[in-house]
Amino acid sequence: MAKGKASAIFYCQSCGYESAKWMGQCPGCREWNTFVEEPADRLPSGGGAKGIMGHGSRVAPTVLAEVSVREEDRLSTGIGELDRVLGGGIVQGSLTLVGGDPGIGKSTLLLQVCRNLSGQGHSVLYISGEESLTQIKMRADRIGEFSSRMLLLCETNLNDISEVIRSRKPEAVVIDSIQTMYNENVSSAPGSVSQVRESTSVLLQLAKGLGVSVFLVGHVTKEGTVAGPRVLEHMVDSVLYFEGERHASYRILRGVKNRFGSTNEIGVFEMQEQGLREVKNASEYMLGGRPENASGSVVVCTMEGTRPLLVEIQALVCHSSFGIPRRQAIGADLNRVNLLMAVLEKRLGMQLASCDAYVNITGGIKILEPAMDLGVVIAVLSSFKNCALNPRLAAFGEVGLSGEIRGVGMAKQRVAEAERLGFDTCILPYVCGEECRKGQGRAWEEGTMKIIGVKTVQDVMDVLF
Repeated sequence: MAKGKASAIFYCQSCGYESAKWMGQCPGCREWNTFVEEPADRLPSGGGAKGIMGHGSRVAPTVLAEVSVREEDRLSTGIGELDRVLGGGIVQGSLTLVGGDPGIGKSTLLLQVCRNLSGQGHSVLYISGEESLTQIKMRADRIGEFSSRMLLLCETNLNDISEVIRSRKPEAVVIDSIQTMYNENVSSAPGSVSQVRESTSVLLQLAKGLGVSVFLVGHVTKEGTVAGPRVLEHMVDSVLYFEGERHASYRILRGVKNRFGSTNEIGVFEMQEQGLREVKNASEYMLGGRPENASGSVVVCTMEGTRPLLVEIQALVCHSSFGIPRRQAIGADLNRVNLLMAVLEKRLGMQLASCDAYVNITGGIKILEPAMDLGVVIAVLSSFKNCALNPRLAAFGEVGLSGEIRGVGMAKQRVAEAERLGFDTCILPYVCGEECRKGQGRAWEEGTMKIIGVKTVQDVMDVLF
């Protein structure tokens, strides 16, 4: 008797690799324990689809030089910080994924976008699979008045949703959330790997075929990544993540993928009763409430995409009462902080092995850029010597294992941002200082800013202490 077709198949949650049996390690992405079982009695991927350019359209290549890109292909959201992260606005026919922790403000932000777009005369369809019409109306009343071009739909059946989109043909669609969508052609439960992947594929065809801009709200796992297969982030055009503490007033929207603009751009928002308010001067907002004449505090200029951002780094170094000192970092990489303290011990002879050390980046922002190394070093030195620094001092630069201060990119933009906010002294790598103004020794004047170029951590010690 012939052996029947397998009733189940296994998928990798990270890359979507398919297998007839469970495996501990995925052959595709080499991740461990990522396989989940899904029913196999579903239509094959792409079955019955006509391609992403529309149903029934004839496939033909196009000359690249004949493709035109017009400014009107982008829609302004009415929120400057969101437009910055998106690269200038919403591209027609784009598919954008918005992820973040529960209660961070994803639905609120997208509802504000729908309000602005409908107020500009664009037709908008908000589809919710988690809330009722009454719940959405209550949130909308807190945000403001909506025009008649704003439509609501509470539905999870993707086939019915597709029919509504094809008949209404809105200019923008919000799906809240993709984990609640259910495709009848897939027999697994909503939120499973196959359901999320196939549902996103259908929405991708609608977006590209009809020129509809689609926003997908994605739940995140405890690791902070969007729940579902990792291939979901590869399918969409843009991936935006909301960061920040749920109970804090600030929110940071970070673009980690964008096919239509720069990646790693951020937008800063403040949560208020009427919704999210954009913070246009993010550097001044991050430095609010800075202490004066306190040791272990220094301002660092980092780059988020094309945007310079000033943040305060605080360090607290004190002798430990235990045999093993405690090290803790908030907003920075702990391993990087331990490395920099080892450099100070080796190159400057500082006795930090018996000291507790705490490093904090204020404002709740996480910085992984190497340019913050010099700020961490200066903050640790200031706290260790209990010596307050010039409150109008800014610094940036990468520190190597030999104690050398290495150059970083976009030095002029960093110095200009510090000067704009009233800082009068900037310590930076010597090679970056030469880019600003060449051949005048270690320190020189540039406008109202005194620039100090340093080559090693010993130079930093000599200049400051």
